[in-house]
Amino acid sequence: MRGSIDGLGSSTPIGPMLPAVFADDDLALRFVAGLDDVIAPIPNVLDCLPSYFDPALAPLDFAEWLGTWVGAETDGTEPAPLLRAAVAAAAYLHRIRGTRRGLSEAVRLAFGVAPEITESGGATWSARPLGAFPGAPRPHLHVHLTLPAPTPADEVRLERLVAAARPAHMPYTVQVTASSPSAERTPQR
Repeated sequence: MRGSIDGLGSSTPIGPMLPAVFADDDLALRFVAGLDDVIAPIPNVLDCLPSYFDPALAPLDFAEWLGTWVGAETDGTEPAPLLRAAVAAAAYLHRIRGTRRGLSEAVRLAFGVAPEITESGGATWSARPLGAFPGAPRPHLHVHLTLPAPTPADEVRLERLVAAARPAHMPYTVQVTASSPSAERTPQR
């Protein structure tokens, strides 16, 4: 939450702006000095206002709040770099929502790992009429995610994310598996 900050002085203290009759009044000067402490964060925030709307520069709690403004697919458990990236990419993701690329990017931003997506659709062309139809006759989408140490919550989170970012008419399944220990190790030379 925004609030007073210890040691932050006002850029425009009220005391010197008081009428001359209050210049020697200790009570009045102490009173307005207290107001300076309360008001000091406001000009500071206004001076830095463009930074508050840049997810890379905004304070983390404000970046989370900004994510609610732009509809970022976050749940509050992501590390700060992934949260900031998801907020920054939210408008772009809304443009490509419902596409394979949009789904892949949404999952990558949420988990930090690109998913493997298989779908039943296809496209082709033929110089002759009555060619075979591409893809499977029944639509289906499968999203497979490989994580180093998956938890049951990861599958629930992936389920919710895919339900929100998939094409609306497409039935789907999700799968989260652990990466093999040999894939995590780098070869020794």
